[in-house]
Amino acid sequence: MEYVGWAERSEAHRSLCVHLVGLTSFDPPYDCNGLLPPIPDPRSPAPAPAAMPKTKYTGPLERAGEVCWRIPKSYKTGMRVDGLIYADEQMMEVLRADMALDQVANVAHLPGIQYASLAMPDIHWGYGFCIGGVCATDPAEGGVISPGGVGYDINCGVRLVRSNLFYQDVKPQLKQLVDALFKNVPAGVGRGGKYKFNARELRQLMNEGVSFLKKRDLATDGDIEHTEARGRLAGAEPDNVSDRALARGGDQCGTLGSGNHFMEVQVVEAVFDEVAATAMGLAKDMVCVMIHSGSRGLGYQVCDDALRMLRGVPEKYGIALPDRQLACAPIDSPEGEHYLGAMCAAANYAWCNRQLLMMQARESFAAVFGQSWKKLQMNLVYDVAHNIAKLEQHSTGGRDRRVWVHRKGATRAFPAGHAEVPDVYRAIGQPVLIPGDMGRASWVLVGSQGSMDHTFGTACHGAGRTMSRTAAIKHAQGRRIDKELEAKGVIARAASWRGLAEEQPAAYKDVNLVVDVVHRANLARKVARMRPIGVVKG
Repeated sequence: MEYVGWAERSEAHRSLCVHLVGLTSFDPPYDCNGLLPPIPDPRSPAPAPAAMPKTKYTGPLERAGEVCWRIPKSYKTGMRVDGLIYADEQMMEVLRADMALDQVANVAHLPGIQYASLAMPDIHWGYGFCIGGVCATDPAEGGVISPGGVGYDINCGVRLVRSNLFYQDVKPQLKQLVDALFKNVPAGVGRGGKYKFNARELRQLMNEGVSFLKKRDLATDGDIEHTEARGRLAGAEPDNVSDRALARGGDQCGTLGSGNHFMEVQVVEAVFDEVAATAMGLAKDMVCVMIHSGSRGLGYQVCDDALRMLRGVPEKYGIALPDRQLACAPIDSPEGEHYLGAMCAAANYAWCNRQLLMMQARESFAAVFGQSWKKLQMNLVYDVAHNIAKLEQHSTGGRDRRVWVHRKGATRAFPAGHAEVPDVYRAIGQPVLIPGDMGRASWVLVGSQGSMDHTFGTACHGAGRTMSRTAAIKHAQGRRIDKELEAKGVIARAASWRGLAEEQPAAYKDVNLVVDVVHRANLARKVARMRPIGVVKG
């Protein structure tokens, strides 16, 4: 059975879901790019039915700061730490009707968890962890690794590319440019692209990350320097990636995929921090490209394989969980090490995917404007991961620790002076890229010290959904979302009407309000607001 996006499944296929896994609702939790977890092979034992959200959170909630709220660990037996949610009062009123808050409490049960179970202001219901969920586990205290804290789309992330073009240069050729991007950048469910790798090459790519592409003149030293972790997680074990995952990933490196993945032409609408903007090469009215994608079918298969492997593993190690979607294993166990090796390999694949997407964007700009991408100064500002687990040094519980930070729909936000921030940004802090919806805005920020003090160096990753995809499609009936966007000055191209309907601006929180919370909490500070003018989606 081929794994496809929920939006493409027929009614018969949905009925099969009910038969196989006991699903009774078709507004399930969507992961980073809007796909359900893959449908199980009917030859395999069916997993436990996915936990479905209740209608309202009824537990305790205490104010812990101007834009921070606490779920005390006394709420549920077995919680090891409090839950902390970053949101303003208006957001919390909505969140009280969303069981994502219960997911924050559930994560607090994980062995080895440090300080708190955290949620960013783009919080919404997800698989296991809420989207926007963050936690750190200490291997020295029996800490675990949980695929639900990483997500199905491993290392789904965002990169921003600047240019030396300004809005007045691009406006006359905007439609031609968006059409070129739509033609040249593969987008849509399951679609492959022009870059094809055999199993041996894929294993090498997953081990070396973006440096593998540099050997093929598909990446530069600057690209590597401006990518989180230099485009490679150490500890990748490509041999832990199944043949099925390799088959799915062979021709998908350099493709957007579907759901909320996009390639967006943007204009710097406003600058709030001139020093930081100048360090990033950004200026008002400059044209940039933002790219959002992840590890495609390969990463989904790695997660699916891991969840199958982890059935019964928590019980094996005496771990009691309030939700089976939090399936986990001790970090230093054979099962934990196997998943981490495969996860790191998939993360490296995702960085290569975004690198190749960027190369295709560069080529499209060069073709439309008649200059090489280097003359157009299409340089990578930064690339951030937001579905990942990473071993990092943090101070918690009165001492420095090496902990595994799970970021599920959350972005690393290291401050100025941090050793892992590239030299060119060391004085300002790590660029933090927060995409919004295709009708309003996206943001560039830089990490602040508050993130290290309170959130394991983390900020939000986007606006966060307010409307399920099923509801969004219903809301879009009888409308032309592309025409509505064009009336706002945004040229949109998509593989299907449904893709635009699911991702319409009304389906998302106002990213400006989300960013305000992050700024007020001192997790990251505002640098520039980006306005969309062209969008390519699956």
